[in-house]
Amino acid sequence: MTGSVVVRDLGELQGEILLFGGCYSNLRATETFFIAAAEHGIPATNMVCTGDVIGYCAEPAETVRIVRDSGCAVIAGNVERQIALAADDCGCGFEEGTACDRLSAGWYPFALAQSDPDMRDWMVGLPDMLTFRRGAKRYGVVHGAASDIARFVWPMTAETDFQSEIALAEAVAGPLDAIVAGHSGIPFERMVGCCHWINAGAIGMPPHDGRRQTRYVVLTDRGARIERLEYDAERAAAAMRKAGLNHGYDRALLTGLWPSEDVLPHEMRRDQGFASG
Repeated sequence: MTGSVVVRDLGELQGEILLFGGCYSNLRATETFFIAAAEHGIPATNMVCTGDVIGYCAEPAETVRIVRDSGCAVIAGNVERQIALAADDCGCGFEEGTACDRLSAGWYPFALAQSDPDMRDWMVGLPDMLTFRRGAKRYGVVHGAASDIARFVWPMTAETDFQSEIALAEAVAGPLDAIVAGHSGIPFERMVGCCHWINAGAIGMPPHDGRRQTRYVVLTDRGARIERLEYDAERAAAAMRKAGLNHGYDRALLTGLWPSEDVLPHEMRRDQGFASG
Protein backbone atom coordinates (compact mmCIF):
# COMPACT_ATOMS: atom_id res chain seq x y z
CA MET A 1 0.00 0.00 0.00
CA THR A 2 1.39 3.34 -1.01
CA GLY A 3 0.28 6.88 -0.36
CA SER A 4 -2.52 7.57 2.08
CA VAL A 5 -4.01 4.29 3.27
CA VAL A 6 -7.60 4.37 4.50
CA VAL A 7 -8.12 1.97 7.39
CA ARG A 8 -11.52 1.35 8.94
CA ASP A 9 -11.82 -0.28 12.35
CA LEU A 10 -14.89 -2.46 12.95
CA GLY A 11 -14.27 -2.71 16.67
CA GLU A 12 -15.06 -5.86 18.66
CA LEU A 13 -16.99 -8.62 16.84
CA GLN A 14 -18.54 -11.56 18.63
CA GLY A 15 -19.86 -14.90 17.44
CA GLU A 16 -19.20 -16.49 14.08
CA ILE A 17 -17.76 -14.20 11.41
CA LEU A 18 -18.04 -14.82 7.68
CA LEU A 19 -15.00 -13.89 5.60
CA PHE A 20 -15.61 -13.78 1.86
CA GLY A 21 -14.66 -12.01 -1.32
CA GLY A 22 -14.32 -12.44 -5.05
CA CYS A 23 -18.03 -12.22 -5.80
CA TYR A 24 -16.88 -11.53 -9.38
CA SER A 25 -20.30 -10.33 -10.62
CA ASN A 26 -21.67 -13.83 -9.93
CA LEU A 27 -25.13 -12.88 -8.69
CA ARG A 28 -26.32 -16.47 -8.19
CA ALA A 29 -23.42 -17.35 -5.91
CA THR A 30 -23.70 -14.06 -4.02
CA GLU A 31 -27.43 -14.49 -3.44
CA THR A 32 -26.87 -18.04 -2.22
CA PHE A 33 -24.14 -16.89 0.15
CA PHE A 34 -26.35 -14.29 1.81
CA ILE A 35 -29.26 -16.71 2.04
CA ALA A 36 -26.99 -19.22 3.80
CA ALA A 37 -25.80 -16.52 6.20
CA ALA A 38 -29.40 -15.59 7.05
CA GLU A 39 -30.33 -19.22 7.60
CA HIS A 40 -27.47 -19.53 10.09
CA GLY A 41 -28.49 -16.33 11.84
CA ILE A 42 -25.28 -14.45 11.04
CA PRO A 43 -25.89 -10.69 10.80
CA ALA A 44 -24.27 -8.39 8.25
CA THR A 45 -22.20 -6.83 11.03
CA ASN A 46 -20.35 -10.17 11.22
CA MET A 47 -19.56 -10.38 7.50
CA VAL A 48 -16.33 -9.06 6.00
CA CYS A 49 -15.70 -8.86 2.25
CA THR A 50 -12.14 -8.80 0.87
CA GLY A 51 -13.13 -7.01 -2.35
CA ASP A 52 -13.46 -7.74 -6.07
CA VAL A 53 -17.24 -7.69 -5.86
CA ILE A 54 -17.12 -7.15 -9.61
CA GLY A 55 -15.30 -9.47 -11.98
CA TYR A 56 -15.63 -12.17 -14.59
CA CYS A 57 -19.36 -12.90 -14.56
CA ALA A 58 -22.49 -11.39 -16.08
CA GLU A 59 -24.25 -9.31 -13.42
CA PRO A 60 -21.90 -6.69 -11.93
CA ALA A 61 -24.50 -4.03 -11.05
CA GLU A 62 -26.84 -6.54 -9.45
CA THR A 63 -24.03 -8.12 -7.47
CA VAL A 64 -22.82 -4.76 -6.18
CA ARG A 65 -26.37 -3.93 -5.18
CA ILE A 66 -26.88 -7.05 -3.08
CA VAL A 67 -23.52 -6.58 -1.32
CA ARG A 68 -24.19 -2.89 -0.66
CA ASP A 69 -27.73 -3.52 0.55
CA SER A 70 -26.52 -6.20 2.97
CA GLY A 71 -24.63 -3.62 5.02
CA CYS A 72 -21.57 -5.86 5.41
CA ALA A 73 -18.06 -4.41 5.67
CA VAL A 74 -16.20 -4.26 2.33
CA ILE A 75 -12.70 -3.24 1.34
CA ALA A 76 -11.73 -2.18 -2.16
CA GLY A 77 -10.33 -4.78 -4.49
CA ASN A 78 -8.19 -3.79 -7.43
CA VAL A 79 -11.23 -4.09 -9.70
CA GLU A 80 -13.20 -1.60 -7.59
CA ARG A 81 -10.27 0.82 -7.62
CA GLN A 82 -9.88 0.54 -11.39
CA ILE A 83 -13.57 0.87 -12.21
CA ALA A 84 -13.87 3.87 -9.88
CA LEU A 85 -11.17 5.52 -12.04
CA ALA A 86 -12.72 4.29 -15.31
CA ALA A 87 -9.29 2.79 -15.98
CA ASP A 88 -8.49 0.76 -19.09
CA ASP A 89 -7.84 -2.56 -17.35
CA CYS A 90 -8.46 -4.47 -14.11
CA GLY A 91 -5.14 -3.47 -12.56
CA CYS A 92 -3.82 -6.98 -11.96
CA GLY A 93 -0.62 -6.28 -13.86
CA PHE A 94 -0.91 -9.37 -16.03
CA GLU A 95 1.92 -9.92 -18.48
CA GLU A 96 0.94 -9.02 -22.02
CA GLY A 97 -0.20 -12.02 -24.02
CA THR A 98 -0.91 -14.28 -21.04
CA ALA A 99 -4.28 -16.01 -20.72
CA CYS A 100 -5.31 -13.67 -17.90
CA ASP A 101 -4.38 -10.64 -20.00
CA ARG A 102 -6.41 -11.87 -22.98
CA LEU A 103 -9.40 -12.92 -20.90
CA SER A 104 -9.53 -9.67 -18.94
CA ALA A 105 -9.91 -7.85 -22.26
CA GLY A 106 -13.29 -9.58 -22.48
CA TRP A 107 -14.80 -9.27 -19.02
CA TYR A 108 -13.34 -5.98 -17.76
CA PRO A 109 -14.82 -3.66 -20.45
CA PHE A 110 -18.19 -5.33 -19.88
CA ALA A 111 -17.99 -4.69 -16.12
CA LEU A 112 -16.90 -1.10 -16.69
CA ALA A 113 -19.76 -0.46 -19.10
CA GLN A 114 -22.25 -1.84 -16.56
CA SER A 115 -21.08 0.50 -13.80
CA ASP A 116 -22.84 3.80 -13.17
CA PRO A 117 -21.79 6.96 -11.27
CA ASP A 118 -23.48 5.79 -8.07
CA MET A 119 -21.61 2.47 -8.13
CA ARG A 120 -18.33 4.24 -8.81
CA ASP A 121 -18.93 6.69 -5.96
CA TRP A 122 -19.46 3.73 -3.63
CA MET A 123 -16.21 2.19 -4.82
CA VAL A 124 -14.30 5.42 -4.27
CA GLY A 125 -15.45 5.40 -0.64
CA LEU A 126 -14.32 1.86 0.14
CA PRO A 127 -11.40 1.58 2.60
CA ASP A 128 -8.08 -0.01 1.71
CA MET A 129 -7.92 -2.05 4.90
CA LEU A 130 -10.15 -3.16 7.77
CA THR A 131 -9.31 -4.13 11.32
CA PHE A 132 -11.39 -5.85 13.97
CA ARG A 133 -11.04 -7.76 17.20
CA ARG A 134 -12.50 -11.13 18.05
CA GLY A 135 -11.75 -12.35 21.54
CA ALA A 136 -8.08 -11.83 22.31
CA LYS A 137 -7.04 -11.56 18.64
CA ARG A 138 -6.76 -8.55 16.38
CA TYR A 139 -7.30 -9.03 12.64
CA GLY A 140 -6.30 -6.99 9.62
CA VAL A 141 -8.05 -7.35 6.26
CA VAL A 142 -6.32 -6.58 2.95
CA HIS A 143 -7.23 -7.39 -0.63
CA GLY A 144 -4.07 -8.85 -2.15
CA ALA A 145 -1.36 -7.76 0.25
CA ALA A 146 -0.15 -4.69 2.11
CA SER A 147 2.54 -3.92 -0.45
CA ASP A 148 0.24 -4.11 -3.47
CA ILE A 149 -3.55 -4.39 -3.68
CA ALA A 150 -3.13 -6.73 -6.66
CA ARG A 151 -0.33 -8.92 -5.32
CA PHE A 152 -0.97 -12.65 -5.66
CA VAL A 153 -0.04 -14.43 -2.44
CA TRP A 154 -0.18 -18.22 -2.70
CA PRO A 155 0.01 -21.07 -0.16
CA MET A 156 3.63 -21.70 -1.17
CA THR A 157 4.76 -18.07 -1.30
CA ALA A 158 8.13 -17.71 0.45
CA GLU A 159 8.09 -17.29 4.23
CA THR A 160 10.15 -14.12 3.93
CA ASP A 161 7.50 -12.61 1.64
CA PHE A 162 4.79 -13.35 4.17
CA GLN A 163 6.91 -11.82 6.91
CA SER A 164 7.45 -8.68 4.84
CA GLU A 165 3.74 -8.32 4.09
CA ILE A 166 2.81 -8.76 7.75
CA ALA A 167 5.36 -6.12 8.77
CA LEU A 168 3.97 -3.68 6.19
CA ALA A 169 0.38 -4.28 7.34
CA GLU A 170 1.37 -3.74 10.97
CA ALA A 171 3.19 -0.53 10.04
CA VAL A 172 -0.16 0.79 8.84
CA ALA A 173 -2.59 -0.78 11.29
CA GLY A 174 -0.59 -1.67 14.40
CA PRO A 175 0.03 -5.16 15.87
CA LEU A 176 -1.99 -7.98 14.29
CA ASP A 177 -2.56 -11.59 15.27
CA ALA A 178 -4.01 -12.51 11.88
CA ILE A 179 -4.35 -11.17 8.36
CA VAL A 180 -7.31 -11.93 6.11
CA ALA A 181 -6.74 -11.59 2.37
CA GLY A 182 -8.39 -12.37 -0.95
CA HIS A 183 -7.50 -11.65 -4.60
CA SER A 184 -5.80 -14.94 -5.51
CA GLY A 185 -9.05 -16.92 -5.51
CA ILE A 186 -7.41 -19.80 -3.62
CA PRO A 187 -8.51 -20.32 0.01
CA PHE A 188 -5.78 -21.34 2.43
CA GLU A 189 -4.31 -20.85 5.90
CA ARG A 190 -0.70 -20.43 6.91
CA MET A 191 1.00 -19.67 10.19
CA VAL A 192 3.85 -17.21 9.83
CA GLY A 193 5.52 -16.99 13.20
CA CYS A 194 2.72 -15.94 15.53
CA CYS A 195 0.57 -14.45 12.76
CA HIS A 196 -2.25 -16.42 11.13
CA TRP A 197 -2.60 -15.66 7.39
CA ILE A 198 -6.08 -16.55 6.08
CA ASN A 199 -7.11 -16.32 2.45
CA ALA A 200 -10.92 -16.44 2.26
CA GLY A 201 -10.98 -17.58 -1.36
CA ALA A 202 -13.76 -16.44 -3.69
CA ILE A 203 -17.49 -17.08 -3.75
CA GLY A 204 -17.79 -16.19 -7.44
CA MET A 205 -15.36 -18.68 -8.99
CA PRO A 206 -14.24 -22.19 -7.95
CA PRO A 207 -10.61 -22.52 -6.80
CA HIS A 208 -9.29 -24.49 -9.80
CA ASP A 209 -9.92 -27.87 -8.18
CA GLY A 210 -12.29 -29.49 -10.68
CA ARG A 211 -15.43 -28.88 -8.60
CA ARG A 212 -18.15 -26.27 -9.00
CA GLN A 213 -18.39 -25.23 -5.37
CA THR A 214 -16.82 -21.92 -4.44
CA ARG A 215 -15.34 -20.99 -1.04
CA TYR A 216 -15.60 -18.70 1.96
CA VAL A 217 -14.36 -18.86 5.55
CA VAL A 218 -16.16 -19.04 8.88
CA LEU A 219 -14.21 -17.65 11.82
CA THR A 220 -15.13 -19.41 15.08
CA ASP A 221 -13.72 -19.99 18.55
CA ARG A 222 -11.78 -22.92 17.09
CA GLY A 223 -10.20 -20.87 14.32
CA ALA A 224 -10.86 -20.45 10.60
CA ARG A 225 -12.96 -23.04 8.75
CA ILE A 226 -13.02 -23.11 4.94
CA GLU A 227 -16.55 -23.79 3.68
CA ARG A 228 -17.87 -24.82 0.26
CA LEU A 229 -20.71 -22.88 -1.37
CA GLU A 230 -23.09 -24.91 -3.52
CA TYR A 231 -25.14 -22.70 -5.87
CA ASP A 232 -26.78 -22.74 -9.31
CA ALA A 233 -23.65 -22.61 -11.45
CA GLU A 234 -25.58 -23.61 -14.58
CA ARG A 235 -27.71 -20.50 -14.32
CA ALA A 236 -24.70 -18.27 -13.69
CA ALA A 237 -22.87 -19.71 -16.72
CA ALA A 238 -25.97 -19.27 -18.88
CA ALA A 239 -26.17 -15.60 -17.88
CA MET A 240 -22.54 -15.19 -18.95
CA ARG A 241 -23.15 -16.76 -22.34
CA LYS A 242 -26.24 -14.59 -22.86
CA ALA A 243 -24.12 -11.50 -22.13
CA GLY A 244 -21.46 -12.64 -24.61
CA LEU A 245 -18.97 -13.52 -21.87
CA ASN A 246 -18.09 -16.89 -23.36
CA HIS A 247 -14.31 -16.54 -23.31
CA GLY A 248 -13.62 -19.32 -20.80
CA TYR A 249 -14.71 -18.30 -17.33
CA ASP A 250 -18.26 -19.41 -18.16
CA ARG A 251 -16.90 -22.94 -18.55
CA ALA A 252 -14.82 -22.56 -15.38
CA LEU A 253 -18.04 -22.19 -13.36
CA LEU A 254 -19.10 -25.64 -14.58
CA THR A 255 -15.78 -27.49 -14.76
CA GLY A 256 -14.14 -25.96 -11.70
CA LEU A 257 -10.99 -25.35 -13.76
CA TRP A 258 -9.59 -21.94 -14.69
CA PRO A 259 -8.82 -21.04 -18.30
CA SER A 260 -6.03 -18.83 -16.93
CA GLU A 261 -3.76 -21.40 -15.32
CA ASP A 262 -0.65 -19.47 -16.31
CA VAL A 263 -1.28 -17.03 -13.43
CA LEU A 264 -0.69 -19.87 -10.95
CA PRO A 265 2.65 -21.02 -9.52
CA HIS A 266 3.93 -24.15 -11.22
CA GLU A 267 3.11 -26.28 -8.17
CA MET A 268 -0.59 -25.38 -8.38
CA ARG A 269 -1.18 -26.38 -11.98
CA ARG A 270 -3.18 -29.41 -13.03
CA ASP A 271 -0.19 -31.44 -14.19
CA GLN A 272 1.11 -31.21 -10.60
CA GLY A 273 -2.10 -32.66 -9.12
CA PHE A 274 -2.93 -29.59 -7.06
CA ALA A 275 -6.26 -29.54 -5.16
CA SER A 276 -7.23 -26.60 -2.98
CA GLY A 277 -9.09 -26.80 0.31
